Amino acid sequence: MRATIAALSRHTNCDGGQATAAAPSAFMDRFEREVDPSGTLSLAETSRRAALARPVYFTKLAYQSAKARARRVR
Repeated sequence: MRATIAALSRHTNCDGGQATAAAPSAFMDRFEREVDPSGTLSLAETSRRAALARPVYFTKLAYQSAKARARRVR
């Protein structure tokens, strides 16, 4: 309940898009750090690899979800 009150209060003071604007770039930054932890690749190559790492992440999540659902059915 406290979290709900806090979230609703926050959204009364600003646009919802403003409150979550940093999330998408932070999410993509995660993949950039993952594919180039030392920062040695060019920006273009890092972006290319990060864009490829993103579907890998979501496919792994889907696979884990399918396995969990299959375990629950038994």
